[in-house]
Amino acid sequence: MPLNTLLDALFPRGHAVAVNDAVLTGSASTDEGEVTVIGTADKLEVGVDHALTLAAAVLASTAADPRRPIVMLVDTAGQRLARRDELLGINGYFAHLAQTLDLARRRGAPLVTLVYGESVSGGFLSFGLMADHIHALPDAQVRVMDLRAMARVTKQPLEKLQALSQSSPVFAPGVENYVAMGAVHTVWENDLAQALLEALRTPADGDRRAVLGAQRGGRTLAASVAAAVVAGDA
Repeated sequence: MPLNTLLDALFPRGHAVAVNDAVLTGSASTDEGEVTVIGTADKLEVGVDHALTLAAAVLASTAADPRRPIVMLVDTAGQRLARRDELLGINGYFAHLAQTLDLARRRGAPLVTLVYGESVSGGFLSFGLMADHIHALPDAQVRVMDLRAMARVTKQPLEKLQALSQSSPVFAPGVENYVAMGAVHTVWENDLAQALLEALRTPADGDRRAVLGAQRGGRTLAASVAAAVVAGDA
């Protein structure tokens, strides 16, 4: 879905969202009041400068109104694989961005993510995946790592991983698999403005992704293993 069409559908009451270097910052009106909008566009590869811009927008929002919701719109091809960004320590910039979102959450701001394009690797992990509620459009592309890259990292044959992806959502890209694993809560299809309102009105209940994954059959062991560790049984 084109970005302007998406913004109009999500915020029929109006929005003032600027796009600079494929980074979205601004605000919008909803039936629940004003929300801060941040995000990425055009399959942005998120680098250190983009991470700083997003973090600054989060800090400005929580400073102006600690309880103002933050809506994150995601279309990213991952982190920028550039020498400059690596030398500057891109992991530290991503950690800073994640910490600003954690600060906003602890100050009472609801965090809602909508994946409307691609969501890949560090460009997604450091901001969109930090939300209380993560949703996606049906034609969005969600993946943490391409199977070819996973084969290189794990030293497993690509054919083996491709076979595993047919039966295990953990190895497979796609919105439906991330719904099964609990990483994506729901898929939004019809009235996007109403879907957003419902997300804003749903209280955060901790990180329930492992529990949802167990309930949906996509991650059958994560929740029980985590519970055993917490209980000291592992």
